[in-house]
Amino acid sequence: MRLVLIFGALFGHIYCRETFVGDQVLEIIPRNEEQVKNLVELEAEEHLQLDFWKSPTIPGEAAHVRVPFVSLQAVKIFLESQEIAYSIMIEDVQVLLDKENEEMLSNQRRDRNGYFNFGAYHTLEEISQEMDHLVAEYPGLVSKVNIGSSFENRPMNVLKFSTGGDKPAIWLDAGIHAREWVTQATALWTANKIAFDYGNEPSLTSILDTVDIFLLPVTNPDGYVFSHTKNRMWRKTRSKESGSLCIGVDPNRNWDAGFGGPGASNNPCSESYHGPRANSEIEVKSIVDFIKSHGKIKAFITLHSYSQLLMFPYGYTCTKSDNFDELDEVAQKAANSVTSLHGTKYKVGPICSVIYQASGGSIDWAYDFGIKYSFAFELRDTGRYGFLLPADQILPTAEETWLGLKTIMEHVRDHLY
Repeated sequence: MRLVLIFGALFGHIYCRETFVGDQVLEIIPRNEEQVKNLVELEAEEHLQLDFWKSPTIPGEAAHVRVPFVSLQAVKIFLESQEIAYSIMIEDVQVLLDKENEEMLSNQRRDRNGYFNFGAYHTLEEISQEMDHLVAEYPGLVSKVNIGSSFENRPMNVLKFSTGGDKPAIWLDAGIHAREWVTQATALWTANKIAFDYGNEPSLTSILDTVDIFLLPVTNPDGYVFSHTKNRMWRKTRSKESGSLCIGVDPNRNWDAGFGGPGASNNPCSESYHGPRANSEIEVKSIVDFIKSHGKIKAFITLHSYSQLLMFPYGYTCTKSDNFDELDEVAQKAANSVTSLHGTKYKVGPICSVIYQASGGSIDWAYDFGIKYSFAFELRDTGRYGFLLPADQILPTAEETWLGLKTIMEHVRDHLY
């Protein structure tokens, strides 16, 4: 163990990356409302630098928190003094990160043989190159659409799958939270699957003969690059706000849907900071402007991780949406499709009741804008690895997710008018 700790610290020093040597991820299960309240107060203690991967919501529901090594003793003493049950989910975060880095290096070596490895995590540059490769390989079906640039001026490129004509469309994005690497990887695999299956698989062929698909594999490119080069746990954008030393906004609290309400923070240093105003983040505004200008987007689907959930509006309110019954039926059917492949079970329902009340989210905005079929996937797992899902789970995750996506797309195809 000592050698592992030394290696982790040395690797971080050499590559100027933030290290997480000795950090643990705890699973905490509050028994009652008082304990939930205690955990919420604990989350607000900035000096502890806690990173809640899954926030405390209701009694009996597990919360997951990464605790820096220097805060471990204080946090454990607090939990024990309040008789709040906890267990260690990840013994040392840096051990998982070192393994992930090692895998990425070996996968890059294999890539030099000329084959793109969809079962590996890739840099933004590698993802961009593969997107260009898909466009070149399937020129009659796939094109690249630039919808804007990020805060740090990286292009936001969308893959458009179209058989021609002025069709309605489905929007699919991934990676709005930078550290959720399995989502960007799943999106890229999905792009390849769509291109390859058209003309070979009847259902997908029928979908693309009826609608276009727009796919944005990396919604938060600045954050994604930062998560690769500086801080693997980075979640937010990289925008700078005058008067604040803290950087970035939670882009999934920045949409004009109950903006600034429950489940979003007005503290610029918070992981769930909603930003100074709705659509303040250029990445969010670029998508909003594109969807508004297109005018015929019929479904809006976003990929997150982790927790194995399939959700629909609303998040900013716990009031049922007008289309609750239909959305619930479609989501249940899609979740069953996911489960059919590897047995992975998904929980289904509106954001507010399935996970927590959260305002300023993308699918709430899409639904309120008039896009009835708005869904959010939270991919694998349920916490064993959390955001650090091993690369050997990318392909099974992508394969099962595709079955859920296709089920939704089939429903959209059959209910356009």
